[in-house]
Amino acid sequence: MTEIRDIEYLVGSKKIRNKTITPYNNIICNFLSDLSKELNLSEESKVYPDIKTLAFWCRKKNIEKFKNQFKSNESRLGLGLLFHITPSNIPTNFAYSLVFGLVTGNSNVIKVPSQNFEQVKIICNTINKILKKYKTLQDMITIVRYKNHNFFTNKFSLLCSARLIWGGDNTIKEIQKYSTDQRSIDITFSDRYSFCTINSEKFLSLKKNGIKTLAEKFYNDTYLVDQNGCSSPHLVVWIGKKYKKARVKFWSSLKEVVEKKYELSESASFDKYTQLFKDILSLKNISNYEMYGSQIYTVLLKKLDKDNHKLRGKWGFFYEYNTNDINKIKSFINPRYQTLTYFGLEKNTLSKFVLSNKLRGIDRVVPIGQALDMNFFWDGYDINKILTRVVEIR
Repeated sequence: MTEIRDIEYLVGSKKIRNKTITPYNNIICNFLSDLSKELNLSEESKVYPDIKTLAFWCRKKNIEKFKNQFKSNESRLGLGLLFHITPSNIPTNFAYSLVFGLVTGNSNVIKVPSQNFEQVKIICNTINKILKKYKTLQDMITIVRYKNHNFFTNKFSLLCSARLIWGGDNTIKEIQKYSTDQRSIDITFSDRYSFCTINSEKFLSLKKNGIKTLAEKFYNDTYLVDQNGCSSPHLVVWIGKKYKKARVKFWSSLKEVVEKKYELSESASFDKYTQLFKDILSLKNISNYEMYGSQIYTVLLKKLDKDNHKLRGKWGFFYEYNTNDINKIKSFINPRYQTLTYFGLEKNTLSKFVLSNKLRGIDRVVPIGQALDMNFFWDGYDINKILTRVVEIR
């Protein structure tokens, strides 16, 4: 009985419904529009940039864009009840996962991180407020918090039509130990690796304001989530011969942005410093390393290898590599690679790099500043299609 008491219903109740509706139902779209407006108006949310980003993302215009992308001649309905297990290190991820489920016409049980993030509280309180106006949606949204996997994970797994599992390999393996209905599917968003590439010549041609803008965009891709996001870059690949001059300008400009916007905790500073010296002692292919105060640490690599995805930075810790041709790194790309952010390269060049080389990794290629932009194509999945079923009508 102890386990049964160890659950907190942040939104919804114990009455779980396996209810489905048509994708992009007007009620759902209006609900998300109101959620966006309410989050924008909230004084509390102004403290948290990730909430402002969420509010902007689920605004009416953006949801309509996703709806237009989804238009199909097929007759579709949601799968039913989705069980979302969201990551412990990204406070707002649960809300994006919920939107995925709602717009595709599904009922949702969302397990949020056990840590009491203030962002989770703000978003859930806002949802509860808006649901008073949308009573027909009240049994389609249940948001819970609990620490133990066994009792409740088993319960929700048996009820659901699909599980959306966000997390590392071990988390996914643990969740998949719990049985589901025979027709239920698992959609896994596993631990992924992302990197950035910058054309050094094109970067050096930027004026002062252009460099500052690019640094701010890179900051948004990385520091806003402490590089915890699977799409946040850990490695910067410099393209071209002028990389030495370009990298100094880039990191110096980024340092100015970080000093104004970011606060590094004492424990994070210690861990970051410890990681640097572990790398110095253990990595054989380090060409150089630099510290731009406590804000930015960089480690320049002589070469890349097949396990490069294991080199992860946090709190402004980046690895670097230089090459004169992006195609020379193709052999190091594996299925762990998710997002490539870029500056100064043509889309056609990047398209050929991924498609012509038939890379087994890289699911997204976006400009610097868009790494964290959620879309209904994520981790190689077409979310609109995978969370709906086709009803054949002849």
